[in-house]
Order: sequence, then structure tokens, then C-alpha cells
Amino acid sequence: MTNVHKRPGTVIFLYILQAFLGIGAIAGGFGLLSDPSGENIGLPMSLLERSPFDDYLIPGILLLVVFGLLPLIVLYGLVKKPEWPMSFGPFKAQHGAWTLSLYLGFGQIIWIIVQTYMMDSVSVIHVAYMCLGLLIQAVTLLPSVQRYFVLDGKEERR
Repeated sequence: MTNVHKRPGTVIFLYILQAFLGIGAIAGGFGLLSDPSGENIGLPMSLLERSPFDDYLIPGILLLVVFGLLPLIVLYGLVKKPEWPMSFGPFKAQHGAWTLSLYLGFGQIIWIIVQTYMMDSVSVIHVAYMCLGLLIQAVTLLPSVQRYFVLDGKEERR
């Protein structure tokens, strides 16, 4: 797939947001996997009282895979725009990586909402990562970003 459009700065900003999400979640996920008690990264077990988890192992795996590895795969797709068979959902005209970027923004917001409910607390990092999810969605939905990720032959006349 080729796209004759120049890469806008907003697209580069989306790359940075996805990289930040992925790298941060990989660090956090490995931190939880290396010590499922959460002690090494300052998370007391008492934060899990309202959760279905006995320790931080499962949240660490989810964090590592869903918000660590997946954003880096999406980043690859956004940068390289490979011929993925991934035009899906209501966004048939958009590259699949664009759609996954939007969905990752939603997922991040949901992850933080559930996390703050289960932990019965809100910290600065929750606010920051909630804002990151919202920012990923907002940037993904910018017209310049949407136009850049339109599949060849499906661009609307503007």
C-alpha cells in the first residue's frame, strides 16, 4: 500500500503517544511480573482487596501484552502501513492500524476506570494515563490523521 500524502506532524505525534503507552506498559508489566506482590514498585497488596486477583501477576500480564506489546505492534502498523487484512468495524476505509489505535485509546480509558474502581483510589499516574488514552483517541480522530490512514482508492473527495 502506498500513500501519496505527506506525513503530517499529527501522525508523528500519534507515533509518539503509542510508543509512550507501549514502553511504559512494558516497564510496568515487567515490574509486576518480576514481583507479583507489587512491593518492588510500591503497590501494596491492599489495593487488590476489591479486585478478583490475589496478586499482581494477571494484571501484569494484561498490562504487558495489551498495553505494552499491542501498542508497539500498532505503532509498527502506523509507521509501515503494511498490507494487513485488517480493515474492520465501521472504519472500512481506514487502515487497520488506525482502527486499532482508536480502540487502544478506548481500552486505555476502560483499563484506568476499572483499575481506579478496584483499587478504590485515584493517583496522579491514573490521571496521566487516562489523559493519554483520551489524547490517543483525539489525535487518531483528527482529520489530518484520518486522511493519512485512508486505504488507497477509498479516500473521500474533500
